[in-house]
Amino acid sequence: MSEGTFAALTVVAAVGSGVVAGVFFAFSTSVMRTLAGLPAPQGIAAMQRINVVIVKGWFLAAFLGTAALSAVLAVLALVSRPENGLVVTVLGAALYLIGGFGVTVAANVPRNDRLAALDAEDPGSEAPWREFVAEWTVWNHVRGAACAAACACFAAAPLG
Repeated sequence: MSEGTFAALTVVAAVGSGVVAGVFFAFSTSVMRTLAGLPAPQGIAAMQRINVVIVKGWFLAAFLGTAALSAVLAVLALVSRPENGLVVTVLGAALYLIGGFGVTVAANVPRNDRLAALDAEDPGSEAPWREFVAEWTVWNHVRGAACAAACACFAAAPLG
């Protein structure tokens, strides 16, 4: 692979991980705080709807595309570029794949699935909702920080 192609892929990975970090940041600083301030039935219903919409839009393409690109860059760095940017490129890929993608799959999605099963109008859903908000947001902070760090690593990687 040419250096120009590798450089272009690295820039796209930096942008993708930055975009995803931005979405997670917005959720941590605004969306979840807003939903937590609503009455439980409204917060539950809104988050349930967000979870349906977000997996059908551009976010999912950016999220999954950046994961695939991170894996490709890690392999390319290890195989064809061991002397030039190996550590920072592989670190960026690992941060995104483990801290962004992995945390989403292992921590946030299972909580989303449990939330989807709640009846927003059932008074018994308030306690699980409050628990959801607290736990989901902590894991969202983790994945947001990991994606931001991945962005920084890709941005710092030597392009030539």
